[in-house]
Amino acid sequence: MINWLQHSTPGLLTLAVVSIAVLLLLIIKFKVEPFIALIVVALLVALLAGVPVEALVGSAQKASDSLLEKGFGSILGHIAAIIGLGTLLGAILEASGGAQVLMDKLMNAFGEKKAPVAIGLAGLIFGVPVFFDIGIFVLAPLVYVAAKRSGKSIVLFAMPLLAGLSVMHAFMPPHPGPVAAAGLLKVSLGWIIIMGLAVAIPSWFVGGVLYSYWIGKRLNVPVPEEMLAAAELARAENGGDDRDPPSLGLVLSIIGLPLVLILAGTFGSILLTKGSRLYSVATFFGTPAVALTISVLLAFWLLGFRRGMTREKVAELSAASLKPVAMILLVVGAGGFFGAVLAATGIGKTLANELSGIGLPVIALAYVISCVIRIAQGSATVAIVTTAGIVAPVVADLNYSQPQLALVVMAIASGSIIASHVNDGGFWIVSRYFGLSVKETLQSWTVLETILSVVGFVVAGLLSLVV
Repeated sequence: MINWLQHSTPGLLTLAVVSIAVLLLLIIKFKVEPFIALIVVALLVALLAGVPVEALVGSAQKASDSLLEKGFGSILGHIAAIIGLGTLLGAILEASGGAQVLMDKLMNAFGEKKAPVAIGLAGLIFGVPVFFDIGIFVLAPLVYVAAKRSGKSIVLFAMPLLAGLSVMHAFMPPHPGPVAAAGLLKVSLGWIIIMGLAVAIPSWFVGGVLYSYWIGKRLNVPVPEEMLAAAELARAENGGDDRDPPSLGLVLSIIGLPLVLILAGTFGSILLTKGSRLYSVATFFGTPAVALTISVLLAFWLLGFRRGMTREKVAELSAASLKPVAMILLVVGAGGFFGAVLAATGIGKTLANELSGIGLPVIALAYVISCVIRIAQGSATVAIVTTAGIVAPVVADLNYSQPQLALVVMAIASGSIIASHVNDGGFWIVSRYFGLSVKETLQSWTVLETILSVVGFVVAGLLSLVV
């Protein structure tokens, strides 16, 4: 039996399927933390596949060459600084009132009739540097007020916002999912940004504009009075702040600066002569960690210290914003270890051979696996990390270009947001913040996420035919 598992194609494929099933069982049934479940399953798979113990965990004298440390270290070395810096950038933008400025300007530009589109665009732009739940926390009160003034359903205004925040969280750096997948599949963040925008914007338009207007007219949910009271109190408190709000240009510049620098580095590596001074400058400033560091320092100065924030306040804000990052990094590191085990055991090459034999595109396989893991356990980040770990050994020998690898990441990210339901924390955040019943949340939010997922995958699939 052990020989069959280790040396036959059916045995290795069985090991792959069983490992995913056990992983989901541990997370869903036994409520084991995902990063612990990933470590346990990876260790078991490695042992069953015959990986030597010293190769797996090293020895008491030396463990740095082990799969365990290399799996964790290779991915965390790539993404830890990016996720941490991106979190700090989002925190200072939120605390400075940048979201309020962005929303006010968009509402004035689009007018009352197109307020849902303005709110959706605010979610799309502000969703670049801030986490999904933080974006809801900051922008939801503005949705309450807009819905009350118009006398229309809160669904009409909430869904465009949620669509914008969701697609940015799923497809764009510096959010942990796409950054982690980029690290596991070894694709530059410049291409992730390009393909992320190419996939996110059409998805947002179909789900956040077309579907949101349709469902908003059919699902009439008034704004709960207690939410309005809380929103008005928040607005009153903000109105009492004697600091001038930051300008819209400053907010957009700080959000856009790291994206522009990273893209400059990506295209510079293609268009400039390697070894030239300009090439070196573009490469240095286009490195994601460097680009984000510059943006964070500018944000701390221009939105923080220059506008009256004390050093103690900035330090407190930084510490609070970085607390949720620890669990994300642990999950990503464990996912990197899981992927390293799959590569070392030969399961990845076996999957690649089988796929080439039946003609199933890798991009379709990545989407399906991500969908299954997402629906089964709820977390988009876990779905992305686990799927990328499974797919990374498959694509390693396929000679995919950077744009093609980026589109595989987009397919994985698309699958990670499908059919949000009761096992997803985001489902309950949406329900609570917008006063929706479980049925109403399923009718609006769950369908919205599924539309974003399907459109995202279709766009990624179509682009894969031409790159």
